[in-house]
Amino acid sequence: MYSIGIDTGSVATKGVLFDGNIVDNVILPTGWSPKNASKEVFNKLLERNNISEVDIKRIIGTGYGRISMDFADKAITEITCHAKGAYYLNSNIRTILDIGGQDSKVISLDEKGNIIDFVMNDKCAAGTGKFLEVTLNNLGIDVNEIDDLVKDNKPMDISSMCTVFAESEIVSLLAKGGNKGEIASGILYSIAKKSSSLLNRVSIREKIAFTGGVAKSKELKRILKDKLNKDIFTSDNTQIIGALGAAVIGWNLK
Repeated sequence: MYSIGIDTGSVATKGVLFDGNIVDNVILPTGWSPKNASKEVFNKLLERNNISEVDIKRIIGTGYGRISMDFADKAITEITCHAKGAYYLNSNIRTILDIGGQDSKVISLDEKGNIIDFVMNDKCAAGTGKFLEVTLNNLGIDVNEIDDLVKDNKPMDISSMCTVFAESEIVSLLAKGGNKGEIASGILYSIAKKSSSLLNRVSIREKIAFTGGVAKSKELKRILKDKLNKDIFTSDNTQIIGALGAAVIGWNLK
């Protein structure tokens, strides 16, 4: 038997097939319909692993599109699922910084993985994956290229964290002959500054986990580590933490 966790975010929908261990995972663009995206992820997990719905003991939905999953057994908040997923991967985790497509969150855990406190930045896209995507579009580069671009480049100051104003600022810097690598480095530093401010709204307890699609940037991880003067844990599975937590919860439900 298996459990399936599906995390439908604003940008991507992630699914995890779980049997006490991670069996498989799927990541697809959410697109215009969270319901369709979550169902497609579910079907792909079944097809790729040659299993049927009778083999699934629980389906848990999370993320902003969780309410649209009418085929799920239960909907659980992303705060709970991210905490469970990160703690499953590393039981030494006490603080989680998750940067999603359109929000950022910090979660504080106790020694048993229970949530002590959390804060969210969900009022605007400042410092989120969307902020990174939009600002890099102005440079004509893909998110996956950013680490190579910023390496050994001194960060140029990006003073605005508002996505719209930051876009205008970047266009102005480019018009003045600004170096793309320095501008991109400045974008990462501005995200690190925003993330540090969010982290400081809770009591930072080590060990710190950095999750979400943005956490794939090794350069951003390095900047955060230097800024906080603390070690930061990331995983190859950084983008599926919420779906993993949902699958773990489903597996453990009686």
